[in-house]
Amino acid sequence: MRLLSLFSGCGGMDIGFEGNFRCLRRCINDQLHPDWIAEGDETWVTVAPTDFQTVFANDIRPDAKAAWVSYFGRRNNRADEIYHLGSIVDLVKRAECGESVFPDDIDIVTGGFPCQDFSVAGKRQGFNSQKSHLGSDLSADEPSVENRGQLYIWMKEVITLTTPKMFVAENVKGLTNLDDVKEVIERDFAEAAHGGYLVVPAKIMYAPNYGVPQSRERVIFFGFRKNALKDAALQELSRQNIAPQYDPYPSKTHGGIDQPPFVTCAEAFVGLDEPEVSSDPSQKAYSCAKYMGTHCQGQSEVRLNSVGPTIRSEHHGNIEYRRLSLAHGGRYAQELAEGKIERRLTVRECARIQTFPDDYQFVQGKTANNVAVSSSDAYKIIGNAVPCVLAYNIAKNLESKWPLYFEE
Repeated sequence: MRLLSLFSGCGGMDIGFEGNFRCLRRCINDQLHPDWIAEGDETWVTVAPTDFQTVFANDIRPDAKAAWVSYFGRRNNRADEIYHLGSIVDLVKRAECGESVFPDDIDIVTGGFPCQDFSVAGKRQGFNSQKSHLGSDLSADEPSVENRGQLYIWMKEVITLTTPKMFVAENVKGLTNLDDVKEVIERDFAEAAHGGYLVVPAKIMYAPNYGVPQSRERVIFFGFRKNALKDAALQELSRQNIAPQYDPYPSKTHGGIDQPPFVTCAEAFVGLDEPEVSSDPSQKAYSCAKYMGTHCQGQSEVRLNSVGPTIRSEHHGNIEYRRLSLAHGGRYAQELAEGKIERRLTVRECARIQTFPDDYQFVQGKTANNVAVSSSDAYKIIGNAVPCVLAYNIAKNLESKWPLYFEE
């Protein structure tokens, strides 16, 4: 199935939807889904490829494109052509003027539209964001439909232009308790292609329930083109309680009765050397911002025996600690006694919590496009991403039900 990816960032959703990446064996419930594992050992596995292929990706961040192309370029020599740098607003305007911008025969559109304006960690301005679609400050007279809080409208326009069989949209949990924002977005998405889409009521997915070692909660929207659905699928997806065999939301794999426990930070960090002896540029890189006290965000220490914190798109001073000193309330006295220093999470540790494969190199010198990816850039693009394993759960569920939903 041909996939068009919007707000692609460094590609967490795209990696998950294509599969064929390495992750911890513990991230996959191999009792429930033995066919998801292509190969591996007791600790690491390569998950099976899916039937989805990314044919178009887009974001406004040059560093995100540089990282995405570096990773996907090893799989597809057209990666640089597939990834289109620029604002979705500008792309839609060009397409509406008759320019051939988006590929034909798109089966599915995915996108995690910008979440800063809905997040509890931000100012929560929602639809009234004072940031433009390019991330700059808005003047009072600029059109509000082009602000960062309404970019999902432009995702809807891409859906109208490309008429995929279905779409998947993602955002932060905080969106659900901002007035009636969730319902407004559902109604707006349903109006794509002149009211041609059935939008299933959005739900919150808790990442640890799907093998991700991170306390991340995200709202997922699923939309289906009504005239592409089989009659039985249209009927089932229109019900308030969708039958499990038609439900686009994947079943939980971890944390339930007779299921494996949540994956912990200790498991996620397996085999990682300390930065000063590591040969991995992304493990060597970590924020040296000073401890700022418990009144600030990001000054806590991860709990190794639990899931990790939600990895946010943050600057150096807001990155959580791998370990704190005893003076700052650190709990890992044995590690400190061994000479290991107080430090924040490395770029690689953040990537592990987000379930990115280790062969994804984030910290890079200048790439073929003359763009470098610094540790600061890497923290931000990792924090913006959808966890790869969470996206894989969504993709494999949709792949298995595709014949139920759509005609050949």
